[in-house]
Amino acid sequence: MKAMSCKLLVIGAGPGGYVCATRAGQRGIDTVIVEAERPGGTCLNVGCIPSKALIHAADEYDKVVRFAAGDSALGISAADPRIDLAKTMRWKDEIVGRLNGGVAGLLKNAAVKVVQGWAQFRDGKTVEVETETGLQVIHAEQVVIATGARPVELSALPFGGRVISSTEALALRQVPDRLVVVGGGYIGLELGTAFAKMGSQVTIVEALPRIMPQYDAALTRPVETRLRQLGVDVLTNAKATGLTPSGDGLTVETSDGQRKVLAADKILVVVGRAPLTAGWGLEMLDLDTDGPFLRIDEHCRTSMRGIYAIGDVTGEPMLAHRASAQGEMVAAIVAGEKRTWDSVCIPAICFTDPEIVVAGLLPDAARAIGLEIRIGMAPFQANGRALTLGQDAGFIRVVARADNHLIVGIQGVGAGIAELSAAFSTAIEMGARLEDITAVIHAHPSQSETLMEAARNALDHSQRNHARQIHTQPAT
Repeated sequence: MKAMSCKLLVIGAGPGGYVCATRAGQRGIDTVIVEAERPGGTCLNVGCIPSKALIHAADEYDKVVRFAAGDSALGISAADPRIDLAKTMRWKDEIVGRLNGGVAGLLKNAAVKVVQGWAQFRDGKTVEVETETGLQVIHAEQVVIATGARPVELSALPFGGRVISSTEALALRQVPDRLVVVGGGYIGLELGTAFAKMGSQVTIVEALPRIMPQYDAALTRPVETRLRQLGVDVLTNAKATGLTPSGDGLTVETSDGQRKVLAADKILVVVGRAPLTAGWGLEMLDLDTDGPFLRIDEHCRTSMRGIYAIGDVTGEPMLAHRASAQGEMVAAIVAGEKRTWDSVCIPAICFTDPEIVVAGLLPDAARAIGLEIRIGMAPFQANGRALTLGQDAGFIRVVARADNHLIVGIQGVGAGIAELSAAFSTAIEMGARLEDITAVIHAHPSQSETLMEAARNALDHSQRNHARQIHTQPAT
């Protein structure tokens, strides 16, 4: 048995853990990080990065297929399109490998000690790790739990055989002829759309009345239209009840009590993610929880002194960039800086077709907290750049307070709109008003002009209402 001591121990080298460890190491803090798998966590290895690579490959293949069918308004034609998914996956794996190396390099350059293995708590200051060379005991002054989350498994559809999670979907070497996706959230729609473009007959099964119910219907409607164009069947108000007796299909029960059988070569279950709290010996600690998640305060401190928690293990939103921001903050706190989590908004992106970006408050959420709001919308159909790209579905929407025009939310749906997410969140974080956005000169032609038009429409709407109120006031 070997033993080591450090000032900061980080458990988990995902986007929260490795950022925390790197920033701490750069500040001269003696830091150790423990990781059982490759550095980068779910996001880099089996989530964000590989899925976006697959989505891009599917988009490119879809273009070629449309060219071959003579369905291109650009006058481009092609012949005999094919996709070699095994080769696509090798390309994806190369990207992941390069980024793995990048993360390892960051940790090394920051003088962070990396211990490969699974950590088990002995107490709030000590963990043991079973490594290839034997048992390693680590004593730490302060600990950061960044263990992430895992796919939720349905009792009626345990993973194995034809039933796969997103992890296995991102490692397939052949395009399944028939793919059933259980779960109409963003992961299911991203992967379902990609496989539909690559040639799968895709059916999406969603238990709720519509897909992506966390967003309003206006945002999801263009996605629904595109799914129909791709031939994807969407069953809402439908519950997956299990495999058929032969195991080659899925039984589904609809809201009216009818039973359907969906033939499937693969059944992708993506009904959510749960925090990874089991297997770490957390029962040895006395940590408060919020449901299944670890409870933290505005400094990411848990209920035990010297123990922090960041990322998916602490609850929604389960986003890599939230975890990274928390990790950076905790590193600063450990270094003696005064920092507090005071983020106004955390943008979220759905890489569907078209993409959805949400920053700040949706209209209904703003009204729910008592705000009187003004909403401005501008469609991409009126945007020159979107038209020249041949992808004009969708819009940008600005939500602002009616009294002072402070922007509290910006949302949009459209091709490539993910690249505008920083502009959306920056405007909200910096306290921009409608007048600030309209006063900024936006480059032409660009899709960003639609943000300016949406703000202008909200401002014009407010001014028209003000003029109407003055006109209708009785004379005194």
